[in-house]
Parts: sequence; structure tokens; C-alpha cells
Amino acid sequence: MSRPGKVLLEIKDLHKYFDDVKAVNGIDLEVHENEVVVIVGASGSGKSTVLRCINRLEEPTEGKIIFDGEEISRERSNLNMIRSEIGFVFQGFELFPHLTVLRNVTTALELVRKMSRKQAEEKAKEVLSDLDLDDKYNAYPGQLSGGQKQRVAIARALAMNPKMILFDEPTSALDPELVGYVLDTLRLLADKGMTMVVVTHQIKFAKEVADWAIYMTEGQIVEQGVATEMLNNPKEERTKQFLGMTEEKPVK
Repeated sequence: MSRPGKVLLEIKDLHKYFDDVKAVNGIDLEVHENEVVVIVGASGSGKSTVLRCINRLEEPTEGKIIFDGEEISRERSNLNMIRSEIGFVFQGFELFPHLTVLRNVTTALELVRKMSRKQAEEKAKEVLSDLDLDDKYNAYPGQLSGGQKQRVAIARALAMNPKMILFDEPTSALDPELVGYVLDTLRLLADKGMTMVVVTHQIKFAKEVADWAIYMTEGQIVEQGVATEMLNNPKEERTKQFLGMTEEKPVK
């Protein structure tokens, strides 16, 4: 099936084993520029491991990962370069508790992008302002709500001007009333054309925002296709069963 835009990420025959456990078992997928790709599936299906392999937080056991024309799964790949071009937003926020919101965002800009403190702060304030966090520059993570923490994590990724951002269950650590707060941010990024791969259980959100959807189970891709078609009318029995068992949580 033809998809618009150039291929930004290509994964070929990816495997990841943890001892005798096959977390990812021979998957192939593509992500095109300006697409929102969602990966759905039950817990333990290998979704998050795929993201961690893309960003080299986990080392692939076998297979190739090609990003923007360069194989990044090689041992000698520049990890700082990879992680500056491919942002990662964790489900647990992963903010530095001893640093202010502003310093959480500026640190990587100074260390990786080699910006001056002044340049880094200007960039950080611009991104934080876009996410309605202007009044939180000097706050510490412990003083923020879950939704605000996740927005800071998103701001930290965005400030690096990445070509793609990976989101690992960005709403799973949030109270239900804060889920919509973060999903609205993802919708905003999608509207701006940010290339994103989102592991999520929010099927309603996936139907609204995603261009391409992937269903995984037992470390393998069972079905993939245009998001609205696949999520509304899946062809594979296992996909139908999963979507039928998935309870929608209200998006506020």
C-alpha cells in the first residue's frame, strides 16, 4: 500500500531476546515523514521493546534499523546523534527531580547540541511556552501534576528539534482526568506535522490522530494498515479479538 512522504525509519527483521525470551521476533516496519504511527497490543507484546531498540536503549539481537538513510543499529553508531534526532518520551516521565523545569529542558541542549546557556534557555522557554508551561520554569518536578510532568518531558524532546519522537504509553502513568491534557498535546504535534511513533492503549485517540496502525502480539506484527481502516475493520482474528476486548476510557 502506497504511503505519502519519504521513508524516515525502516526496520528489517528485528529480533530482541532477553535470555530465552523472544521479546521481539522478526518484525519489519516503516515510518514515513510527517506520519503518526501507533502500535497497539496487550502488555508484554513487545511494543515498548521496539521503541527502545529504535533509540538504542536496548541493543537489537538481530536485524537492521535504518534512520534517515543511515543504519543506526551498528555498534559504532553515534548514540548522542541518534537520541538527538529521535526523541523519546517515557511513560514515567524520567525527569531529573533535583533540577527545575527549565534546567530539565536545557541540559541536553547544552551537552548535546552544544548551545550556550543563554541560547538553551531561550529555546527551552519557547517550547515550554508553546505547551502552556510559562509559569513553571522555576518549579521542580515534585511540584507538578502528572500531566504537567509529561508535558515537560515532551518539551524536553521537542527542544532538540528531532526528526521523530517516540512515545511509550505517554498516558499510562496519569490519573484519568489528566489523560486528555496530554493527548491534546499529541494532537497539536500531529497537526504540526511531527513524525511520531506512539505505543498506546488509547484506541479512540489512535483512530482520531494516527495515519498508520500496527497491532503486535508475542513479539510479532499481526496486522498493520491505514489506522482508521485497521482499527475500525481489522482483518485478522487476533486483532478483532484484541480490539473487542479493549475497553475505551473516556478522553476528557
